[in-house]
Amino acid sequence: MAGRIRDQDIAEVRERARIDDVVREYVSLKPAGGGSLKGLCPFHDERSPSFHVTPSRGMWYCFGCGEGGDLLSFMQKIDHLSFTEAVEKLADKAGVTLQYVDGGAAPNKQQGQRKRLVEAHKKAAEFYQSQLSSPEAETGRAFLADRGFDGQAAQTFSVGYAPKGWDALTSHLKGLGFTEQELLAGGLVSQGNRGVYDRFRGRLVWPIKDLGGDVIGFGARKLYDDDEGPKYLNTPETPIYKKSSVLYGLDLARKQVSKEQQAVIVEGYTDVMAAHLAGVGTAVATCGTAFGAEHIKVLRRLLMDDDRMKGQVVFTFDGDAAGQKAALRAFEEDQRFVSQTFVAIEKSGLDPCDLRLQHGDAAVQALIENRVPLFEFAIKSVLATYDLNTSEGRIAALKESAPIVSKIRDTSLRPEYARRLAGWLGMDPATVSRAVTGKNTQPTRTSRSPIGASVEREALKAALQYPGAVSEWYQSLEPTAFTHEKAEQVHLAIVAAGGPSANLVDMAWIDAVLAASPDDEVRSTVRELAVEPMPAEAGTDERYAVGMIARLLEIDSSRRIDELKGQLTRAEEDGDSPEIMQQLFALESYRRSLREISFGEA
Repeated sequence: MAGRIRDQDIAEVRERARIDDVVREYVSLKPAGGGSLKGLCPFHDERSPSFHVTPSRGMWYCFGCGEGGDLLSFMQKIDHLSFTEAVEKLADKAGVTLQYVDGGAAPNKQQGQRKRLVEAHKKAAEFYQSQLSSPEAETGRAFLADRGFDGQAAQTFSVGYAPKGWDALTSHLKGLGFTEQELLAGGLVSQGNRGVYDRFRGRLVWPIKDLGGDVIGFGARKLYDDDEGPKYLNTPETPIYKKSSVLYGLDLARKQVSKEQQAVIVEGYTDVMAAHLAGVGTAVATCGTAFGAEHIKVLRRLLMDDDRMKGQVVFTFDGDAAGQKAALRAFEEDQRFVSQTFVAIEKSGLDPCDLRLQHGDAAVQALIENRVPLFEFAIKSVLATYDLNTSEGRIAALKESAPIVSKIRDTSLRPEYARRLAGWLGMDPATVSRAVTGKNTQPTRTSRSPIGASVEREALKAALQYPGAVSEWYQSLEPTAFTHEKAEQVHLAIVAAGGPSANLVDMAWIDAVLAASPDDEVRSTVRELAVEPMPAEAGTDERYAVGMIARLLEIDSSRRIDELKGQLTRAEEDGDSPEIMQQLFALESYRRSLREISFGEA
């Protein structure tokens, strides 16, 4: 039976280990008055800090959830340790050698499971690091060098190499007194038909540490073509390693995250290395899993993410489709933060590692400095999937992007982003605002309704009754000039019949249009328009006919001008507008000339 730790040793651990120093490894603390400190509780979700630490008494208490105790109880609860394991972990930090009742210093078999697994991982990390300088690891060293990491960088991040052999690490750790059961429990080895074998073989290895700096797992990168495993292989779930709540590099970034109130989320181990070496010391990465709720809880405690402290979380993603999907998933998680969330994506799609390699440290720093709000990126990612130069594309884009604006957590920002969305779409701000607030927008096109007394109806009458007079003008009409579906169908029948001209008039012309009509409904409309008289106040019928075609062209050009203005707004966002400006000036001039024909205006 395991021995009991001497009471005087436990007392010495309590005396040497300061509760505020230990708690700060997990929670950012700020003065609360009366010698007390406060922060966000690590044991329940909250928006305002109710977790208090009193260093003079060595106690902690949360006024939100009612949990409290001393340093040992804090360690037991936050790291899921037994009492003995909590004492052993704090003793290591405080430099206290523990003595056990029933037999001197604790032999290995008397230590708690967590301590044994952490010790095994520590020895494994040292073994891997020693192997990086071996002749066999030349491929690994070349991999690092090709990505801009020298020996000093590898040492800073404790990068190692797992030999190709099946039991190199297993034999080493067994020689240090660890059992196969312990190695299996820690995920360092795998079980085969003939016994256990090293989980990581022929790979570069990065140690993954908890906030206290203990190695709890590894991430390993494939180096050789004959390795049939995945590109990256991680430690499986173990008693000490939970990938959903672990962030690689957080042990190094923890103090900087708390100080700068910023966390930068990158995608891989080399990206973390590159960011830190470039001066972005707040960079961390997930370990073989998507960024999720548990990661957010860890960061919120370090960011002091409450209603008054406004920190920043910056996501970096590859510029490809997968990166955009990751950003949209991150937007869904954004509601869990109080801190502002941003996205930083290099335009050419380079990740931080490649960016540093090609353009230097300053480029990585600039990438983070030029971040954009996450919801802006999410909106623009949606807009990029539609053709915003068409009415249909803009309406569809509005329908998908408006709910994103409506989900923005800070309600005071919604009107501003509704206005910006209107600019990106080139649409009326009131229309966009109605969509954001849940009111339906009006369709821009009627369906199968009769053609009312409109310019479109009069223009079609002109084409059917006075083909010779309007032939030159009618050639300029596009199907988009007609907003009624039936009007467009009649127009297409007119075009299919050869278009208005002086060569085919009266019933011969009408018969040609009827023959080109797609169905009886359209033919009926053609017959109706062919005999309907022009308005009594129209004056000369031929001049009226030309005026109606010019008026329809003028309306269509106005619509195209509005579309160009939308394009111009979007282009100005990207700093590229001269060509659109030229098109806009030309179209404005054309519209003025049409107005002179249709209304006699200058």
